[in-house]
Amino acid sequence: MRRVAVISYGMTKVDKHWNKSLRSLFGEAALNAINKVKNPKIDAIIVGNMCASDLSDQNNIGAIVADELGLTPITAYRVEAACGSGGAALLTGFSLVSSGVYDVVMVGGVEKLTDNIGKMISFSLGKAADAEYELFYGATFASLNALLMNRYMYVYKTPREAFADFAVLMHKNGAKNPYAQLPFEINREIALNSEYIADPIRLYDCAPIGDGAAVIILCSLEEASKYTDSFVEIIGISGASDTINIASRDDLLSLKATVTAANNAYKMAKVTPKDIDVAEIHDTFTITAAISLEDLGFCERGKFDKFLYEGAFEPGGIVAINPSGGLKSRGHPVGATGVYQAAEITMQLLGEAGKMQIPNAEIGLTHNMGGVGSSVYVSIMKRVK
Repeated sequence: MRRVAVISYGMTKVDKHWNKSLRSLFGEAALNAINKVKNPKIDAIIVGNMCASDLSDQNNIGAIVADELGLTPITAYRVEAACGSGGAALLTGFSLVSSGVYDVVMVGGVEKLTDNIGKMISFSLGKAADAEYELFYGATFASLNALLMNRYMYVYKTPREAFADFAVLMHKNGAKNPYAQLPFEINREIALNSEYIADPIRLYDCAPIGDGAAVIILCSLEEASKYTDSFVEIIGISGASDTINIASRDDLLSLKATVTAANNAYKMAKVTPKDIDVAEIHDTFTITAAISLEDLGFCERGKFDKFLYEGAFEPGGIVAINPSGGLKSRGHPVGATGVYQAAEITMQLLGEAGKMQIPNAEIGLTHNMGGVGSSVYVSIMKRVK
C-alpha cells in the first residue's frame, strides 16, 4: 500500500452564494488548489455531496464538475454519506491513491443549500436520520440531538452554560477565519438568550447552513515533491457506521462509530490522542461537540465542561479544537464539510493558516459525521516538510 500525501488545497468562503452555481463553486475551489502546485495530471475526481438531488435538481455531480474543469473524460463521481459525505470522499480518494489505482486524485466537496426555502432545506437534511422510524413520527435533526443534550445534562449534571461557552469559543476562533460564514464573536448571554430550536438546543448551539466548496489534491508520498515543496501525509484514516435511528442504540452518550473510526485511525497512524496538536471536529450542535471530544479521547466521559473551563481545547491546551471556528462559526455546507476540515488541517500543518495558526502543529485530526453519528470518518495527518 502506497503512502499518501496532500499536496494542495482550495476553498471558497462559506456563505449564501446566490450568484454562484454548484459547478462554479466547485470550480473556484478546484482552481485555487490546482494553481498552488506544478500542474498535476488529475486522474480522478471524488465529490462529497448530500443535497444536490433535492435542492439543485442535479445528480451526476462528478460529470458536472469534471466538465466545468475541462477534465473529461477522467473518472469522476459523487460520494454520499449525509453530512459525512466529505469524509467519505476523502477515504475514497485515499484508497484510490494508496492502492495504486490512480496516481493523482482530486477530492472535493460542494453544497448549494441557501437558494431554497427553510422547509425544503430541513426536509433534505432530515434524510440523514431514519425516514421510517424517526422522520415519519415528526422528529427533526435538531430534536434528535436535543434528546442527547437533555440526557447528557441529566446524567452528568452538566450546566447548560457549558454548551453556550463552547459556542462562544468557536465564534472566537471563527472571527479569525476569512472563509467563515459567521466570523464574529458572541458572549454567553447572547448564546443563552437566542431562540429555542428544540429544547434545550438554542440557535447558537447550532451550526448554520451555507453554500461552499473545498478541494484537496492527493498523490503518492514518493511523488509529492514533483508538484510542491510543502505537503502533509495522511498517516491514518478510517470510517465506521452505527444504527441510523438512535432508539436502537445501547448508549446515547457515546457515538460508537466515532470511537471505532478514531481507534482504527489512531492504530493505523501509530499515535494516541495525546499526540494530536490540532483537530477539526464535527460540531453540528454543541452537544455533538461534547460527546465527540470524549469519544475521540480528548477528555474523560462526562467531563466536557471541566476540560473546557481548564482551557484544554484552546491553543496551548491538550489539543486545539476547531481553530477554523468549526461548523458552528465557519459554517456547514454539509457534503463539503469533511473536505473543508481536511483543507484546514493541511493549512495548519503547513503553517499557512494565518491568524488561525496553531504554533508548531505537527499532527492534526479531522472528524466528520453523517446523521447523529451513524456514519463517521476520521483522518490523521502529519507534517512532512
